[in-house]
This record gives sequence, structure tokens and C-alpha cells, in this order.
Amino acid sequence: MRDYRWLHEYCLNRFGSAAALEARLPVPRSAGELRAIADDRYLSLISLRIFRAGLKHSVVDAKWPAFEEVFFGFDPHKVVLMGDEHLERLMRDERLIRHLAKLKSVPRNAQFVLDVAREKGSFGTLLADWPVSDIVGLWRSLAKRGNQLGGLSAPRFLRMAGKDTFIPTEDVVAALVAQGVIDKAPTSQKDLAAVQDAFNRWQAESGRPLCQLSVMLAHTVNH
Repeated sequence: MRDYRWLHEYCLNRFGSAAALEARLPVPRSAGELRAIADDRYLSLISLRIFRAGLKHSVVDAKWPAFEEVFFGFDPHKVVLMGDEHLERLMRDERLIRHLAKLKSVPRNAQFVLDVAREKGSFGTLLADWPVSDIVGLWRSLAKRGNQLGGLSAPRFLRMAGKDTFIPTEDVVAALVAQGVIDKAPTSQKDLAAVQDAFNRWQAESGRPLCQLSVMLAHTVNH
């Protein structure tokens, strides 16, 4: 695999200047900022990510105020009490995206958020304290303990929340294959570990957060 110096020079040449490059790069939240976000906001973001999956984001986002209303502002203590009959009524609400499995994921993830808050003090503490050198471990934990957070949903939720992470999008995977890090989309623990190691190396060389390295790497793929 190529080193960070090559990656940086490639992106500088593509965008023309350091300022143009930096303007395209995301900035993760600090540990303190992650801890300061209330649990209801994390439940809202988890749910938003799940409903966005497979749908046009702008359509979901336009309906989200109605979701905030019917799910009690995503207060996990209230949402966790919502039973099947309540969710069936929501299936008749035309303001919502009426997908029963996704609607059912909301109270299930409310329980997940409450469990984490009981263990850690808050959901934000889990995110804040998890080392980015093992961000794929956090993906696995979210997918295992949460509902409908498999595939790219966990890393995309983390990016939405501001937790530093790379995302194995099609372009990032193509770049990693070109670099010889993996030979296909990483699904096995072995391949995910190889990708994590590659990003850890680039981070050690650059001091940049994973999210910036991920975006830079995606831009090395020619379209």
C-alpha cells in the first residue's frame, strides 16, 4: 500500500490547493462533544439512519419532524414502552414512512440506548471512549446489540453522530483494492482488520482523523 505522503499529494493535485482539499474534509466531534449529546438525539440519529437506508435521504429528512412527534422526541424511556398495537397504528399515519420492520426497530433500539446508558452513564460515553484504532469493533458492537445496524448502517450512523470513523463505501473499497489492502468488499473479520490496520498506519503518518483519510482515499478512484 502507498503511504500518506502519496495520498496527500494525489489529493492536492486533484483539488489544486490545500485550502480546496481541506474544505472538502469532515471534522469529527471531540470526546466532550459526543458525551454532551443527549440519549434521545442518539436514538433519533440511529432511527434516521435506519429509515434512510435504501431511500432518498431528502424524502426521509422531510418527514422527520413527524417522526419526532410520534416517537415522543425519541425519549428512549417513552419509546421503549411502545408495543405492537401502537406501531400498527403508526402504519396508518400517512406522514410517516410506513415500513413495519423499521418502525419496530425504534423501540428495540430505545432498549439498546437505555442498556448502554445504564452501563456507561450515557450512550455518548460509549462513543466517546471507544478507541478509533478499533473502530470496526464499535461497528460490530452496534450491529450485534442494536437492531438493523448491520452493513454500512453502523459506520454511517457514527459519521452522522460525529464519531470519527472511515466508511467502506464503493469508492473507498475500490481504492483499498487498488492499494492491495484487500481484494473485495471487507465483510470478514480478517479483511476488516486489514482495513483498520491500513487506516491506523495512515493516521499515524498524518495525524489526521479517520473520516478525513476515508474521504481522501475515495477521491483517488477515477470515475
